[in-house]
Amino acid sequence: MSHECKTFLITGVSSGLGQAFATAALRAGHRVAGTVRSSEAGQAFEALAPGRTRAIQLDMSDFDAMPAAVADAERALGPIDVLVNNAGYGHEGALEESTIEELRRQFDVNVFGPVALIKAVLPGMRSRRRGRIVNVTSMGAFITMPGISFYCGSKFALDGISETLGKEVAPFNVHVTSLAPGQFRTDWAGRSMQRTPRSIADYDAVMDPVRAARQAKSGNQPGDPAKAGEALLKLVECEAPPVRLFLGEDALALVAGEMDHMKKEIADWTPVSLSTSFA
Repeated sequence: MSHECKTFLITGVSSGLGQAFATAALRAGHRVAGTVRSSEAGQAFEALAPGRTRAIQLDMSDFDAMPAAVADAERALGPIDVLVNNAGYGHEGALEESTIEELRRQFDVNVFGPVALIKAVLPGMRSRRRGRIVNVTSMGAFITMPGISFYCGSKFALDGISETLGKEVAPFNVHVTSLAPGQFRTDWAGRSMQRTPRSIADYDAVMDPVRAARQAKSGNQPGDPAKAGEALLKLVECEAPPVRLFLGEDALALVAGEMDHMKKEIADWTPVSLSTSFA
């Protein structure tokens, strides 16, 4: 796919990275269908570039609505060339303090919704023998930190699904990339974060500093969403895109550290790993 005008479908364009992705694509002359949660947000989005925007009201946990949303976007703007599964949220809470219902909601929005949308766009991409699917995961799809087990679990799941899907659809010239940001200056750790109330004192020592640091950093994160938008455009113009693209110095440093730790642990336990074959 070269620099011709493309049709994007981007989820969650009202704020944060989704808004930055849509703005960058529109500035580059592309058409963008964007999902929003309210008619007011939809009107604001369509006003950005009348004729090249289409707002679609969609709840990411309403899986049955996905095919109609895709049909709406394609009727308005043409066949979808690029799907960006960006909409999602973070859940913060110690696992023991958090409910199964909170876990289910996290996976509905961060995993099942994106998969349902992929299933809705894939028949068209496959028949046209071209397409790009970008699933916004997180550095938390590779590294973990206490207090966000449900979030990291959802992003690990989406990352694994993305990599596997990429192998299934490669013969159709459909490319799949996990876009894994570090900390960007969005509402992720602020207004958008779902926090489980604290209830077990034993977790104070691990949870209190983590929660305080995350709230203090909200609004001061190192990543610039506008530059993430430019990175997305580079990604979708690339003839051979990567399986995963990490964004941000923090993501690169933490992932490199995690890989070093994994290599050491594998080496330390190699004798046990090799001890399990039939003699």
